[in-house]
Amino acid sequence: MTDLPPAELASMRHEFPQFRIWQEAFADRQPRFVARRRYPGINPHTVITPDLAELRAALAGSPPQPALDLSKFDPHTPHPARVYNVWLRGKDHYQADRNAASEVARHRPQVITGAQANRNFLTRAVRYLAAERGIRQFLDLGTGLPAPGNTHEVAQAIAPESRIVFVDNDPLVLAHVRALLTSTPQGSCDYIDADLRDTTAILDQAAHTLDLTRPVAVLLLAVLHFIPDPAEAAAIIGTLAAALAPGSCVAISHLTADFAPEPVFCGVAAYNTLVPTPLTPRTHAQISALFGGLPLIPPGVVPITEWRPDHPRPVAQPHDLYAGLAAIPGRRR
Repeated sequence: MTDLPPAELASMRHEFPQFRIWQEAFADRQPRFVARRRYPGINPHTVITPDLAELRAALAGSPPQPALDLSKFDPHTPHPARVYNVWLRGKDHYQADRNAASEVARHRPQVITGAQANRNFLTRAVRYLAAERGIRQFLDLGTGLPAPGNTHEVAQAIAPESRIVFVDNDPLVLAHVRALLTSTPQGSCDYIDADLRDTTAILDQAAHTLDLTRPVAVLLLAVLHFIPDPAEAAAIIGTLAAALAPGSCVAISHLTADFAPEPVFCGVAAYNTLVPTPLTPRTHAQISALFGGLPLIPPGVVPITEWRPDHPRPVAQPHDLYAGLAAIPGRRR
């Protein structure tokens, strides 16, 4: 039996969106197809067969994935992902989000260019990880609303077979993710509804799509400043890093007040007054400590525009973010 053409695999995924569907190849026996339901508790959960017709028959008529729970959705309360989308000049926000974004920018106008700088860092980091480190698996935590240059677009432009798992716990974000983030036929995109703090659930569900015995890049971009306890933030990274294979990497970007303490703290105070999820800026030393001693990839933890810039040039005013990458070393025997 030959490999399933990418177009047929894409067609199957489109026909049965409630399942993750892929093909596994072996050197000593014929390939097989695997379909695993995205949500537990509904049968069939997993189907494994070498026969495509049998797979299609087994999945036919299976219950659809459950509808998103929008009971917590409130357009009158600012939401971090939507406020951030305002600064990125996106379209997925409401008046409450625009009001909050404007109030923060009144105190610290650089927040707008800082949001774009963070987006540019995502592009540079993923491109570096895929092109120079050879990583083909990405775990993007705190995905936020889709915007140009999403993780899968950057990674799969370099390596179409890349596999990406996005994690967020906002139903509106997940609704947009499912609609907009589509994979190349050779690769895979998956989405997990989970809180950043629930690293066990994240790793368990990510393992359905990612092979955790091989290198994975974990992206924690502009999310750890939503964890006020530094010990808890460090524990998130420590737990994730402990589950990763050697050659994996962890990328962080994080809010700081180091460059302009008074206006940043005023902007943070305005944000925390209006948005239910508060921000906690940290110093360079505190952000560096979150890596827990993992070896940093040069240039280390630096102002976000100074991390491997495409076109090095002086920045008149640093953006209020640090960024850095660390590598997971080989295990000691």
